[in-house]
Amino acid sequence: MPRKLILIYLSLIIAAGAGPLRTTPEDNLWMRDGVAFRIVLFADLHFGEDAWTKWGPRQDLNSVGVMSAVLDDEHPDFVIYLGDVITANNIMVENASSYWDQAVSPTKARGIPWSTIFGNYDDAPFEWPLEWFSEIGIPQLCCPAANASFAECSFRGTTRLELMKSEMERNTLSLSNGGPRDLWPSVSNYVLKLSSASNAQEPVAFMYFFDSGGGSYPEIISHAQVKWFQEKSQEINPYSR
Repeated sequence: MPRKLILIYLSLIIAAGAGPLRTTPEDNLWMRDGVAFRIVLFADLHFGEDAWTKWGPRQDLNSVGVMSAVLDDEHPDFVIYLGDVITANNIMVENASSYWDQAVSPTKARGIPWSTIFGNYDDAPFEWPLEWFSEIGIPQLCCPAANASFAECSFRGTTRLELMKSEMERNTLSLSNGGPRDLWPSVSNYVLKLSSASNAQEPVAFMYFFDSGGGSYPEIISHAQVKWFQEKSQEINPYSR
């Protein structure tokens, strides 16, 4: 039986008028004057799960519908995708970015900026389903129907770097970042600044994003990531404790 698809969303509100912090410039988001800044978080979308069945693509469409309803109801200023955007170990196409694109499509269609981080399923190696194997042990390929969105059947997987590069190059609304090269293969480590409506240099909040691993490498926050966070937070706000 397929695992139940879970879509988790949270809505966060940052009140207008928060006090300033000392900082150096970072990627900016802006408050609207006198209006709270609303963030919607989507987690564990798992697009591409059981991609060879009728159930899997149907759940992807259901998730698009749920996200669309949430976005239309909440009217967020920003959306964060908190990992496991896709189920890479179920995806047997050459470039899994097509599934990633489908997952962010409701946000993109509404012109809302977003960012992403990786989870343990986003670049996991393909796992051959046992039901594919015949009595003589030869797997029967069950690739998605050929269309303009998907390449031919492939099992090599799509790396974190490829997924992030595709998102950054093809989406002007994405504020995702590959992060420092010396932290790779941990990719989505970066900071975004939320600025006041009146002054881009006056920050209201900083959002730190971390790649916690999984999939193609161990699930871990490394010492190098901790050091990066310490140095970055000190750079951004040297008077913090």
